[in-house]
Amino acid sequence: MRLRLYQLLVLAALLLVWYALTSPTLLPPIYFDNPHRAAFFFGEPLKVASRLWQWFATGEIFIHLGVTLFETLAAFVLGTVLGLAVGMWLALAPTASAILDPYIKALNSMPRVILAPIFGVWFGLGMASKVALGITLVFFIVFFNVYQGVREVSPTVLANARMLGANRRQLLRHVYLPSALAWVFSSLHTSVGLAFVGAVVGEYLGSARGVGYLILQAEGTFDVNTVFAGIVLLTMFALLLDGLVGVAERRLMRWQPRAAQTEKI
Repeated sequence: MRLRLYQLLVLAALLLVWYALTSPTLLPPIYFDNPHRAAFFFGEPLKVASRLWQWFATGEIFIHLGVTLFETLAAFVLGTVLGLAVGMWLALAPTASAILDPYIKALNSMPRVILAPIFGVWFGLGMASKVALGITLVFFIVFFNVYQGVREVSPTVLANARMLGANRRQLLRHVYLPSALAWVFSSLHTSVGLAFVGAVVGEYLGSARGVGYLILQAEGTFDVNTVFAGIVLLTMFALLLDGLVGVAERRLMRWQPRAAQTEKI
């Protein structure tokens, strides 16, 4: 409770500083000759909150938020599943891993955001292109964590499992997969934000719906309060999804000591 109180106090302090620095009457302008210019560039917290309230009160935001959340969740789930499957496969297949290693490194080193226009040509301007971009951002984070986690399984644990008669399938289920899950969850917290990045960047480049589309339209009219409202909205749902990942982690990783989980993260 004390920790949550401190966190809320930090948030309140940040909001108060924001309000004070953008208020045309509360504090004298420091960097701007016009007292209204700070609010023009950085928005005003009360107007941002008013915009959020208006969106939800009128129901305008629901269709846009639904599109962005669907794109994000689809990219997050598919990217995680693909990263887990390919990471496990290559970690357990040294020959295939050695053959594909330079290509995987080349794809990972590529700034994948530049693939957004290509996906737009391939899949159109609908949700498919945004999901494809999000998958490329999530996949490599999960893949490398799973790959590393499987390769770092203790040889002693493997030897003991084999001595007890475990076959390849049992080793995969009871040794390799639990070891990989510890690394997967450490990567999913980062993957949540990247899934949102894929959806919003795709909406920037071409869409008619989505929170990214609303932010882009607001930028075109220099409506910085709406831009910040979109950013706050995306941040809130990213934190919500990250919290759900944390709940799943605590449920599935009960066998692992809490201190070890904290050190891994």
